[in-house]
Amino acid sequence: MDVPSTWQKSSFSGSGDGNACLELGSTPTNLHLRESDTPATTLTAPLNALAHLLAGIRKDAPTHQSP
Repeated sequence: MDVPSTWQKSSFSGSGDGNACLELGSTPTNLHLRESDTPATTLTAPLNALAHLLAGIRKDAPTHQSP
């Protein structure tokens, strides 16, 4: 099974210890997301599919111009 050996806490989760964090892990082929309070449940995305998604978002993203 493709499981990350380490997990990194999201910087948006705030500081300190606790069970209200989003964690990110990666393997050579996949990106994994989980909530720290339910670590057995993960969302897994193949890196190539994620790269295509992000490229599409960047291509179609509106440009922001300051007034």
